[in-house]
Amino acid sequence: MKRSLRKQINWVVAPVLSISLLAGCSGAATPAAGTGTATGTTKDNKPAVTEPTKIQFLVPSFAEVPNMSDQYWTEFQKRSNSKLDIEWIPSGDYNTKFDLVLASGNLPEVIVSQSATRSTLLNAINQGAFWDLTPLLGDFSQYPNLKKNADPNVWNYMKVNGKIYGVARNRPNIDPGIKMRKDWLDKLNIPVPQTLDEYAAALKKIVDGDVDGNGKKDTVGILGHDFFIADGDPAYLAAFGGLDPIYDKEGGLMKESLTPNYTEMIDWFRKLYADGILAKEFSTIKKTQAEEMFATGRAASYTRNIWRDWSWEQDIKKVQPDAQVITLPPMKGPGGVSVALVPPFFGAFYISKKVPEAKVKQILEYFNTTTTKEFTDFNYYGIEGVHHKLVDGQPQLTELGIKEVTTNANQPFPLSFNNIMKVFNASAPKAYNDAKIKETEIYAKVGKMNLFNIVYSDTWTNTWPKYEKEWQSMVIKAVVGQITMDEYKAYVDKLNANPDIKKAYQEFGAKYKEFFGK
Repeated sequence: MKRSLRKQINWVVAPVLSISLLAGCSGAATPAAGTGTATGTTKDNKPAVTEPTKIQFLVPSFAEVPNMSDQYWTEFQKRSNSKLDIEWIPSGDYNTKFDLVLASGNLPEVIVSQSATRSTLLNAINQGAFWDLTPLLGDFSQYPNLKKNADPNVWNYMKVNGKIYGVARNRPNIDPGIKMRKDWLDKLNIPVPQTLDEYAAALKKIVDGDVDGNGKKDTVGILGHDFFIADGDPAYLAAFGGLDPIYDKEGGLMKESLTPNYTEMIDWFRKLYADGILAKEFSTIKKTQAEEMFATGRAASYTRNIWRDWSWEQDIKKVQPDAQVITLPPMKGPGGVSVALVPPFFGAFYISKKVPEAKVKQILEYFNTTTTKEFTDFNYYGIEGVHHKLVDGQPQLTELGIKEVTTNANQPFPLSFNNIMKVFNASAPKAYNDAKIKETEIYAKVGKMNLFNIVYSDTWTNTWPKYEKEWQSMVIKAVVGQITMDEYKAYVDKLNANPDIKKAYQEFGAKYKEFFGK
């Protein structure tokens, strides 16, 4: 099974984004056929376009809330023949808002879920909150871009009980990486860590020293956010073998957070916490706080998207001119290496069942129109001569481009799949990007994907919310030393003996076979 899964996820790194759209970007654009309010039909039996399609979205925000009337968004809506009404929610608060909106029943026309297996999402699907898109998509002949410009497996991954409810938000498998302040390693004459043990030892020297030169020993070793290490959990867990399929005595596929491997990782972080390496406030830090701490030079290591290395390095240089941020190479741990691949999608768009079918087709056509390399290029660079200029043959963002073409630009449309999207930084020089892409190619070869971003269980969906907060509390208590590891293990054993959880493991196993084969 392990080999078949690796075959599914070890896609080769795609070529650098095409820039076919970029020449002439500043000129007038022709609205894309098929989107917009229609009167009559075209000769290919698609709606004839008149007015732009108006779409209401709820999406996460990973940067400042954009001005939808600025030059970037005005041009994007012109090209896509759309009028977007977007409610932007800070990413750190998004899941809470998402759950509240689902509970209220007051859904926007299109809502983003950042996970295809979130329990509240699956419950809403089972309760009929969203359109079953299966018959509308059909063989994708009416929406060819949604199929040809996505990963080959993504529509299979979208299925819930054999039906498609979400339009995948295409993303690369290579995305998060464990970051490190290379200049601090150099200052202490420490080589780049190749193992988890070397990593922990390096961080101990950093937090015990005065590497930032402020006269205090106040540097944070490892940052996390939102309960634990958040984006970093899978990478560290991969090094403990916790992203491999792990089965209980009855042959059920165990949830990764309740495996012995996860417990081993907790014990490792417990030691790091005791050594002052893990941030004292790790369980209460919000994502925006963690970003600010790292970007102002107050922490040595943090796990987020690889493309952020350049941006954060420039931010830190404002206060620490010699700053150098790197993504660490795969580090060996007791059960693997510290690389977690992500699914070829970051959640999906779901269309409220309250939306009339004719409008659903217009929304699907908007998604089809924008799922192209041309729109993805525009998402990176905006308008030539306004948002970017060519430097050494590579588009590079201008000051206005950095302001207007943020990571929020890719939130309201699917994008076209490529495997360097989260490595490449449009503000960085070509030589930097070329080197970064080369350095991280190994990730696709050695990384593992968390199975539970794909497989799901109705029993787990209904059962886990009863225990999730208590389990999180026990993890925190174990890490900070308020309970012993034996007490934590006994608690996990009790959960794993729960009949509903054991039933969920059987369902997970069945779904694993359904999605990935034997």
